[in-house]
Amino acid sequence: MKNEILKVDKGSIAEELGIEIGDRIISINGTEVTDILDYRFLMSDDYVVIELEKVNINEIWELEVEKDFDENFGIEFKDQIMDEAKSCKNNCIFCFIDQLPKGMRKPLYFKDDDSRLSFLQGNFVTLTNLTDEDIDRIIKYKISPINVSVHTTNPNLRVKMLNNRFAGNIIERLEKLAKGKINMNCQIVMCPGVNDGNELKRTVLDLYKFYPYIKNVAAVPVGITKYREGLFSMEIYNEKSASAQLMLASKMQDEFIKKIGSPFIRLSDEFYVVAKMDVPDKTFYKDFDQLEDGIGMIRIFRDNIEKSLSTLDGKRKGEFTLITGSSAYKEIKAAAEKISSKNHKITIDVVMILNRYFGETITVAGLLTATDIIDQLKGKGISKHMILPGNMLKSGTEIFLDDITIKDVEKNLNTKVLVCDYTGDDLVQIINEYSEEDN
Repeated sequence: MKNEILKVDKGSIAEELGIEIGDRIISINGTEVTDILDYRFLMSDDYVVIELEKVNINEIWELEVEKDFDENFGIEFKDQIMDEAKSCKNNCIFCFIDQLPKGMRKPLYFKDDDSRLSFLQGNFVTLTNLTDEDIDRIIKYKISPINVSVHTTNPNLRVKMLNNRFAGNIIERLEKLAKGKINMNCQIVMCPGVNDGNELKRTVLDLYKFYPYIKNVAAVPVGITKYREGLFSMEIYNEKSASAQLMLASKMQDEFIKKIGSPFIRLSDEFYVVAKMDVPDKTFYKDFDQLEDGIGMIRIFRDNIEKSLSTLDGKRKGEFTLITGSSAYKEIKAAAEKISSKNHKITIDVVMILNRYFGETITVAGLLTATDIIDQLKGKGISKHMILPGNMLKSGTEIFLDDITIKDVEKNLNTKVLVCDYTGDDLVQIINEYSEEDN
């Protein structure tokens, strides 16, 4: 049922008013609540009148609510956006979902392109799915920031890359949002020979015109799985081509740093790994706002390990197996060696899992599956404790991409799985907690 309430917080205003699980919000201040954006905007006032349907007793209540501005009302809805998510109308030449194998969880095959999910969950949207009225609503409700998948500002090229004849008006859409004072984070999926090189330069310079409403641009390499039959022919970056993109970006970054004190455009860590170049220092990444795009993960992990080494308990002993993908293997191995050199009684075996599920061209740890972990480690005599990064799991769950759970892994490998933050914040803490007293 639309707008159905799933949870009422104890001690909240909603509970005091007698709101219960299963009730429905109909309107606020006489305006129909059509989705989560309506609800958030209308409930931000310090006085609201709520029309509520009490489903269990088939009654309509009118509730007057006085509260502090933006005070939490205390309810959660059964459907997070209170509406069906808008599906993507594009057919991008680089779409990762088109490259998924059969048999995975059904939601993984759904292509969303919904600005509400961008605001709530950080999903990226192309803006091709929005009408002018949708843009006006974003500005009215001050939905900010929004994460925008740009890829290119060349109208003809964008139409080709997104396979959508309406995709060429990206500059007009960004301009309208910027004039409405909406902050945007922009992403470019870089495809060799398609939108890199001079096209990348054009895109970045076009986006800079909207600074400061666009403050960050992230560039990530296209992900290529082994399931691309019948799709656009695509190469992956090698040492030479990755180095060329980093050199091009570096020239632009130097100019932006002079102008605004920030690189503005940053390339993901994968480019540095493929190019066999070290990542920049932490000042380059400012507040690490683009971590979700894999930008600065190596640097923040390295720095976090250095900071936490002093907290390593030298009186404990233990053996651990640490799981990672091929792109981060050297970095994780170096961190493990630092920890072991600080306490020789702690042994960490770093294991690189090859991504055979999607194909070995996929090298990041976040796309590893339980299937590959089990297949490549079964019978290998791993440690009593296995540590893996949390970005391998579906957010808020213990489920891998292939729908296998942590408990399944533990049962198959006879080990205890410990989940570590992918930035390494809690790695030493986990080792301290699960190692043993050295008598």
